[in-house]
Amino acid sequence: MSGQRLNITLDGEHAAKLATLAARVHVNEGTLARSLLSSAIDGLDPDPVNVAVLLDGIDGAFERAQLGVEQASAGDTIPLDEL
Repeated sequence: MSGQRLNITLDGEHAAKLATLAARVHVNEGTLARSLLSSAIDGLDPDPVNVAVLLDGIDGAFERAQLGVEQASAGDTIPLDEL
């Protein structure tokens, strides 16, 4: 299976920590971020309760989800085959 590109924006503090760690281990920040994210995903428990707790820890996640529901209800969407 081929990989899928995913763009992630880090806040300043986390971006600085990633840059420092990448410099210490002499790897590209993107390579390190990909490895860290893959490890975190592999370690996740897919139990819905745990996923809900994880999502609840993301600032603004509920509000963004509500916005998505409103946009979908208003027909402000993009068909999957156009992505």
